[in-house]
Amino acid sequence: MTDDDRRPSPTLLNAVTSLRERASALARRAARSATFRIVAFALGVRVFTAFMAFIVNVVFPLAQKQQFTVLDRTHLLWDTFARYDSGWYFGIARHGYDFVEGGRSNLAFFPVYPLLMRYVGLALGGGRQNLYLAGVIISWVAYVLAMVMLYRLGRTYLPRAAAERAVIFASVFPFAFFYGVVYSEALFLLFTVTAFYGFRTKRWWLGAVAGALASATRVNGIMALPALGLLAWQSTGKDAAARKKALAAVALVPVGLALYSVYVDTLSGSYFEWTYSIQRWNYGIAGSPFRAFAFLLSELLARPYEYMTTNPTAPYDVLHGLTALAFILSLPFVGRRVGAAYVVYMALNLWLPLSSGVLEGVGRYCAVLFPFYFVVASVRPFILRAGLLAASAALYMLCLALWVNLHPIF
Repeated sequence: MTDDDRRPSPTLLNAVTSLRERASALARRAARSATFRIVAFALGVRVFTAFMAFIVNVVFPLAQKQQFTVLDRTHLLWDTFARYDSGWYFGIARHGYDFVEGGRSNLAFFPVYPLLMRYVGLALGGGRQNLYLAGVIISWVAYVLAMVMLYRLGRTYLPRAAAERAVIFASVFPFAFFYGVVYSEALFLLFTVTAFYGFRTKRWWLGAVAGALASATRVNGIMALPALGLLAWQSTGKDAAARKKALAAVALVPVGLALYSVYVDTLSGSYFEWTYSIQRWNYGIAGSPFRAFAFLLSELLARPYEYMTTNPTAPYDVLHGLTALAFILSLPFVGRRVGAAYVVYMALNLWLPLSSGVLEGVGRYCAVLFPFYFVVASVRPFILRAGLLAASAALYMLCLALWVNLHPIF
């Protein structure tokens, strides 16, 4: 047999090339289809949630006097998008930062979200209503994009169906309603997921920019730095040139926090005044992250009925505490499913609020710890996964109703 006989025929080579091109086209089409489904689903969730929030506000009485309104009067639809911290973001967007020496200051709220509110609001025509509307638009757009990026990151670890389920679990997480209101959660989730995607796929500058924006969006953005560094190291393997690029990209992640600290210094005379402002809101590293759990469990074991019916914060602490406990228990499964970098990210972001000794707001902080959704999306058998989804959706509606009616769940 001659060499020509062993060489594949041109017809066969053309057929293989054609098959590869068709497979590539089908893969691109499937990706676009998945993106379209996720965008449509995410928008549907936001519209349905807004409708249900409106119904809740119409039917049920407020638990306390309304602190502010979106319009110059009470509006049962628009006011459901703005509660509690929404007023602080509006104040920064409209009037800027204000240093209050020795008191509670809006320096505790990081700048990316309220600055976007300001400029989008000005583009809409300015004024009170348009600033709040800008906040809603930013949150909705950020949430939709975050779900797309969550799917893309998930596809680097999970089958397509599981990655899509992760989007569903993220969307009906009990505290996921914060993604659609005037809060920074959706924007922060978008930046953190994109940062991890960038470092996972060796798109170093995408990861660097997204990480820097995350560090200027919420105080816990900087807590992603060790995890991003570990992920970048793992992604480069033994490629020395890639490690240099990855190291440079990781070094840029704290830039957002650094720039904000410089600005804070011009107002207050201290680069770290934002930390002191946060402490005056009763958040700080006070001790063991398990102290609040110990008290909660002791009360539930010793006198559950009396605790739930006589302590005014008990129902909300139980919701926050059980959520945090579920995330802590998931850490080994996170490590097994997606790796140590994501365990580091979740552990640090759980430790920070829990070490304050209070459970207030912990459920909201857990909402952005996205590796959890990869784990629950992979739960087997189907009946267990379906049960978790149903329970999560029910708790989502409960927490939404509590927040809309001004119960202290923030």
